[in-house]
Amino acid sequence: MSTDRVLNQPPPLQDYDPLALDQALAQALRREGAAWATAEIGAFARATAAKEMLTLGFQANENPPRLRTHDRFGNRIDEVDFHPAWHELMRFSVANGVHAGPWRDPREGAHVARAAKMLLVSQTEAGHGCPISMTYSALPPLQRQPDLLEEWAPRIVSLAYDGRMLPAAEKSSALIGMGMTEKQGGSDVRANTTRAEPLGSGAYALTGHKWFCSAPMSDAFLVLAQAPRGLSCFFLPRWTPDGERNRFHLQRLKDKLGNRSNASAEVELDRSWARLVGDEGRGVSTIVEMVNHTRLDCVIGAAAVMRQALVQAAHHCRHRSAFGRFLIEQPLMRAVLADLAIESEAATILMMRLARAYDRREQEAGFRRLGTAVAKYWVCKRAAPLVAEALECLGGNGYVEESILPRLYREAPLNSIWEGSGNVICLDALRALHKEPQARDALVAELRLARGADRRLDAAVDHAEAQLASPEEAGARRLVESLALALQGSLLVRHSPAPVSDAFCATRLSGDHGYAFGALPVGIDLGAVLARAWPADG
Repeated sequence: MSTDRVLNQPPPLQDYDPLALDQALAQALRREGAAWATAEIGAFARATAAKEMLTLGFQANENPPRLRTHDRFGNRIDEVDFHPAWHELMRFSVANGVHAGPWRDPREGAHVARAAKMLLVSQTEAGHGCPISMTYSALPPLQRQPDLLEEWAPRIVSLAYDGRMLPAAEKSSALIGMGMTEKQGGSDVRANTTRAEPLGSGAYALTGHKWFCSAPMSDAFLVLAQAPRGLSCFFLPRWTPDGERNRFHLQRLKDKLGNRSNASAEVELDRSWARLVGDEGRGVSTIVEMVNHTRLDCVIGAAAVMRQALVQAAHHCRHRSAFGRFLIEQPLMRAVLADLAIESEAATILMMRLARAYDRREQEAGFRRLGTAVAKYWVCKRAAPLVAEALECLGGNGYVEESILPRLYREAPLNSIWEGSGNVICLDALRALHKEPQARDALVAELRLARGADRRLDAAVDHAEAQLASPEEAGARRLVESLALALQGSLLVRHSPAPVSDAFCATRLSGDHGYAFGALPVGIDLGAVLARAWPADG
């Protein structure tokens, strides 16, 4: 027998239909108000799983961006060069409205449809989702400045990606980034020291340093700086109205754990020209809507990493045999995969419910306020251990870059850090509970919708409500975790098949679960859970 003959290896996972195989996502798409987009998203999903798209994802991560501070003549240019694969990924997502779909066509379910697309394309390649997310999230704060909105909105919602470094007026579209974090403050943005000097007519000169600037190749940025009346929000374009390069200097690109296809930079602002957004001294309240939308995308990104890790593990185990049986037929492996599937579906169903709250902006303001913090904390926390377990399902193959699992593993912690780490998010949840009672009432009302359907869920909801009576900072993580699990349980009991919801309640709500994935109690219908997560023709 030739030693080059390949045996007992799975075929490449490509050219399949992710939406058809993700029943939780497909059903949530219809249930949460975006049934009208099913055909469009189905075609989009198939494109994200095409061999060519998956290859672009690998290429973009194997060839990270490079900083060019000066041209060959010594002129300051502050540009970031990307591999062509990056630009193709950006072109695909922009052309399909992932960056601005709900603002182009604000019909009922638009944010839900966009969330589904973001989930799917993030499974192909997560790094390019950063500028996509920032651009999507920039419109709400710009609505506070009508003149800026009128000028920039047509560029932001354009479906024609334009990655050239030119004044925005000369481009077919524009991307928006964000710069809040500084060296001395981190998450404490009120400690920012960047200064904003009034120039008249709403213009300011900004001087300072941003420790993390997301998507530094964008056409403009929303940034925070200290104005005469306090911390304020500013719109800072890469080019001034006179057609000159703004004094927005890229000092270096961060050498990050993951998200390597995307550039994150340290930026020096040297009297950079900017426009005030909102009122002076109201910077945090102005930019918070952008932050909340990006936090929604953190939930989507974490759910995407979890789903892709599960899919890779299930596909491998369906085709790999050991000791005379396929891995997916072996009881212990079935328990692991089923447990991962339960966690992934719980993340997906919560993410899609949260997206609906962004569609129903006024009606669900309270649920959106607290639900975003709760979901952001918990779903993002669960991504890293899930990916680690999925990687182990592939054994040594999973530890090799070609499997995509190492990339997912490096990506998994990001969403817990981006837009507020765990403690910051829990403190934000406490702030909402103390200052916005309507947010508490809205979340409790959502939890109670499944009252009486499962005694374990009833007990979990009662426990969560009891903790709400006297929330304290030291116990904030425990409180937010209880709320998240009760919320996921309520959604699963109402909308998922009994084998999935029963397994969730038996393991996540009753405490009958080990410390590692796969330590399930007797009685879980593993076959039904696995068939739903990855049907036999997957």
